Amino acid sequence: MKLDSMYQEVILDHYKNPHGRGLRDGDAEVHHVNPTCGDEITLRVKYDGTTISDVSYEGQGCSISQASASVLNDLLVGKDLAQAQRIQETFLELMQSKGKVEPDDAMEEVLEDAVAFAGVSKYPARVKCALLSWMAWKDATAQALEGADAEKETTA
Repeated sequence: MKLDSMYQEVILDHYKNPHGRGLRDGDAEVHHVNPTCGDEITLRVKYDGTTISDVSYEGQGCSISQASASVLNDLLVGKDLAQAQRIQETFLELMQSKGKVEPDDAMEEVLEDAVAFAGVSKYPARVKCALLSWMAWKDATAQALEGADAEKETTA
């Protein structure tokens, strides 16, 4: 129970003191809405080559969706695309586990504060909240990479 309490504190801290909040310049922007509960996020991603130089967002919703966006910012900014995708896949695995995956040391090393969402995976309706910003990041990244590929084609 002590671990659950610590995880709740991590989520509340990110909710009250969000990292990356406030839209800044980006290479791509997406807007996602969770129709189940009304959470929404507008997320921008900026790349410097294949390195994520910034993830910024504005949104509204529950503490889980907003804290998850803050954690995403902490985890992905400064990472190269392959690292970021590995982190996103690990988080997705945790969220889809229905509470059956207990974060081990290796998972904690990859996810850092995101392991705090392990308990959320037991509640399917809340999983969508936790994944909202991560799915937005994935879509924004796809758009940014398409734009970069198109720009290379026009300059070639």
